[in-house]
Amino acid sequence: MSQEELLAAPLAYENRDFLHSADGRLLRILSEYAEPLARFRRERIQDTVVFFGSARFHSRHDAQNALELLEKPGSARPADYETQMKKARAAVEMARYYEESRRLAYLLTQWSMQLPFKRHRFVVTSGGGPGIMEAANQGAREAGGKTIGLNIRLPYEQMPNQFITPELNFEFHYFFMRKYWFAYLAKALVIFPGGFGTLDELFEILTLAQTQKLAKKILVLIYGKEYWSRVLNLDALVDAGTIATEDLNLFRMVDTPEEGFRALRDGLTKYHLQPVPRREKDDEGPDIAQTRSSPANGQQDDDVLEPKAGTRRS
Repeated sequence: MSQEELLAAPLAYENRDFLHSADGRLLRILSEYAEPLARFRRERIQDTVVFFGSARFHSRHDAQNALELLEKPGSARPADYETQMKKARAAVEMARYYEESRRLAYLLTQWSMQLPFKRHRFVVTSGGGPGIMEAANQGAREAGGKTIGLNIRLPYEQMPNQFITPELNFEFHYFFMRKYWFAYLAKALVIFPGGFGTLDELFEILTLAQTQKLAKKILVLIYGKEYWSRVLNLDALVDAGTIATEDLNLFRMVDTPEEGFRALRDGLTKYHLQPVPRREKDDEGPDIAQTRSSPANGQQDDDVLEPKAGTRRS
């Protein structure tokens, strides 16, 4: 009786059971670095401006329609009617930030598209979902520019919004890899009103800037004085001695799309558009959020694979 022929085993990089196992975690993490980098290079993205803010805000049109539906005479009232009415009225009030995010992204993209570079500069980037993220992507698309969405796969549904450039629509499993890509390309952050996630992103970047872990200058705009003055009391940290007075200079408060645009345009021009010697090679990837040299050994703390931040491309 002949022995049954043994079938060939799957190639390691095609073995789904292995790739989705604990042993394959390192490869999954590396994939969330290498695959986005390849796409950014292919799409000629040099750097970004990242918009953060609540995923729960709606456009003025949608918020107003929801409120009118609840207020409609003769319509059935849910048991939690008063709670829903309170949320609906708040949604109408906060819809201004959706519209202003959209406007600011439009102004920034319109300006950046006029810059004389082969690569795309200061591309509007969001977390890829609804709310402020959607508004930013929408404004950039309406201006005719590319726009990036860095989505995250969650236990509950979070679909990428329809305004993201399809070739720049990303989905991440690991939060820390998604955060890496937010910081890696960013030359500026715009922090619209939001919740825990928005605060997390804001303080992460402020901490990196405060501790001088980034060689490049990242502009930080906090948008919406009325909202943030009720949420943040950073002067209390100065009074307690937990931060220095000069740490308050790491960000700037703005309150209109036009004010925000002027701050971005002037800051990005000052720190990232000054003439520098042209590199011999023009086929490298995007700028890295480069770590400063360590005083102890004079060496870079991370493996710099890309041009230094601020390198101008022609």
